[in-house]
Amino acid sequence: MIFERGDIGVDNVRFGEQTTLENKVLFLDKKALITFLLSRDTHIAKCVVSITRPGDSTRILCVKDVVQPGSKVRGDRLGEGRRHVLKNVAIVTCGKIVGYQEGIIDMSGEGALYSPFSTTFNVVLDIVVVPDLTPRQHEETVRKAGLAAADFLGETTQAVTPDTVHPFPALEKEPISSHLPRLVYLYMLLSQGLLHDTYVLGRNAREGLPRIIDPLVLLDGAITSGNCVSACDKNTTWHHQNNPVLQELWRRHGRDLLFAGVVLCTEPVRLSDKETLAETSIALVHELNADGVILSKEGFGNPDADQMLLTRGLEQSGVKVVAITDEFAGADGFSQSLADSTVEADAVISVGNANERILLPPMEQLLGPINDLSKLAGAWPHSLHEDGSLEVELQAIIGATNELGMQRLSCREV
Repeated sequence: MIFERGDIGVDNVRFGEQTTLENKVLFLDKKALITFLLSRDTHIAKCVVSITRPGDSTRILCVKDVVQPGSKVRGDRLGEGRRHVLKNVAIVTCGKIVGYQEGIIDMSGEGALYSPFSTTFNVVLDIVVVPDLTPRQHEETVRKAGLAAADFLGETTQAVTPDTVHPFPALEKEPISSHLPRLVYLYMLLSQGLLHDTYVLGRNAREGLPRIIDPLVLLDGAITSGNCVSACDKNTTWHHQNNPVLQELWRRHGRDLLFAGVVLCTEPVRLSDKETLAETSIALVHELNADGVILSKEGFGNPDADQMLLTRGLEQSGVKVVAITDEFAGADGFSQSLADSTVEADAVISVGNANERILLPPMEQLLGPINDLSKLAGAWPHSLHEDGSLEVELQAIIGATNELGMQRLSCREV
């Protein structure tokens, strides 16, 4: 069995009388999209649709999620057949803050250097909900609208020949005898309640995890975000759809490593739950006969303890671990950067210091709820200067220190 992903590049996105893809230009019928969204959910009071392009003098505020448009063109089940995606087009949902940890996307200037979504054509949905919804209903409404809009645009890919088709064959069910190391991906998903949730196959990740899961299902869109965590290390739905760890393990499978499978686990709140989850997750890793583990996470603080418990247990049981994390080391970089640590964590990849401060230039266009700007995590009451410039921590920028490694920060030896 082979799952294929067909990537379709777009050169421009414009409003038009029909929603169609012609000669690499995506035309969007704005009225039809709004009608479609309003007909699906009576909790939406108003939806303003905008388009942003790389290089625009535009700042998108209070971003909740980012979703890649696409559609299944062959096969009925997740993890089989073919899915076409618009490679460089994104649905960006924004709206009034419910959980304060939302974020910013700048399409140009200094801030654009830190977010992958400054390089995509973005269809921005600024959604106003009806009065008296609970915070959970509010967030559910906005995020489901983003997923629905991604399906709406994804229909344009059905009859298009992709620029590139990437085949992903199923992993071998039986261990292969080889001198190559067997690597397992231990994929941590933030699901703590209180608007800090992730969904797997439509269910809250707090239900039924940890578990071994077919990585083909993940590549086919099994995970969606429901998180109001800090923007810098929020794994949006887009990040899950394009997880670079998964794709790199597949690319190198049979060459310099054997990709043995994926274990999904959560990041619970109570210490007893963390200990139980770590023990169960480690047992699942051993079921896959792992020599080593790549361990990614989402969020900071509380999830640091989960990552260290897993690292300690795996290393002590003979499995080597490489962990990916960001840091909150203070604006000067001299504070303790993680909430927890262990001596066994001797191979850790840092994707950046989220407390680093940055001055963002004024923008000609602001999209989203401007009045909520100072409530963003990484901002403060006087972040907005009189000239329209904005001083924030990297924490406020969507994807700036993404812990799947899908960000634009890098390092060099000095």
